[in-house]
Amino acid sequence: MKFIVAIIKPFKLDEVRDALTEVGVAGMTVSEVKGFGRQKGQTEIYRGAEYTTNMVPKVKLEIACSSDIAAHVVEAIQNAAGTQSIGDGKIFMISLENAVRIRTGETGETAI
Repeated sequence: MKFIVAIIKPFKLDEVRDALTEVGVAGMTVSEVKGFGRQKGQTEIYRGAEYTTNMVPKVKLEIACSSDIAAHVVEAIQNAAGTQSIGDGKIFMISLENAVRIRTGETGETAI
């Protein structure tokens, strides 16, 4: 099993969700986050005053999946979230040792 964490631009969420559904992802967790990388923040206007913030709004996706489809999941995220511009985000794939469904006690891939 694999645990995939992706940081993407917020306006790409619907496209990524649709792409993940097509490759067989049954569920995911989505969080609104802020961070920075090479983008180094952005300039915004608040009440007529311009200011620079070093934190850029992003969306964090967390997906647990079988190892069989993990490469397809990463490819789907990359294709759907890409704009070919700075700040498109990152994808991390981590080995997942176990999963437990709280309601039934199922473990492993059946819990996903």
